[in-house]
Amino acid sequence: MICSAEITITMSDISIFLAVLLAPFLAVFAQKQIEKWRENKSTKLWIFKTLMATRGAVLSANHVQALNMIDLEFSTKKGEGEVKRIWKEYLDHLGSLPKDSVAQKDALPGWQDKNQDYLADLLVAMGACFGYEYDRVYIKKGIYAPEGHAQDELEQRAIRVFLLQVLRGERSISTDTKLFPADDEAAAFGQAFQQGISRILDGTGSLSVEIKSEAGQSGSGDADKPVS
Repeated sequence: MICSAEITITMSDISIFLAVLLAPFLAVFAQKQIEKWRENKSTKLWIFKTLMATRGAVLSANHVQALNMIDLEFSTKKGEGEVKRIWKEYLDHLGSLPKDSVAQKDALPGWQDKNQDYLADLLVAMGACFGYEYDRVYIKKGIYAPEGHAQDELEQRAIRVFLLQVLRGERSISTDTKLFPADDEAAAFGQAFQQGISRILDGTGSLSVEIKSEAGQSGSGDADKPVS
């Protein structure tokens, strides 16, 4: 006697089979996507916090690095699109300072003020992406920036500019030194000393040498005579 059995596979069975088969792959994929999202958000937060922390030192390396990472990390989607728009305008303005030194000096104050406005707007829009509510006034005024740091930065820039001018042959280093006597008596002594040295060197003067013994007594004979 031959027995036969009929096997019926439904769509439900296929779904269960595929779910069991693909579950590990889907779990790994989902985990990778979550990690990528977290890493992306972490980088964006670093950019925002760095710009906030260095908004009083816009020439610092970290500030410049954070600005240059905006295009890489922020997208054009809703919310972040405003960040990209403001940064595009800010970047265009940063390159608008005249190259001519005279025109640059005249335009610098207004250019710097506009930079502060753009940076404040950028940080306001960027903060909104992470739930931070700041306004432009707080961004511009709510910051501690010691005057000493600003002075050090200006002096370092001045030194670099001077050294570059020297290396290019545009300026020279003065080696002129002068003796400033403390009083008239010192001035007269210094003048007499210089004149005496000059006469000895050109042979018109003499130098008196006195030789003493170990007991502190002057030697005899011609030892006390001037040596010409």
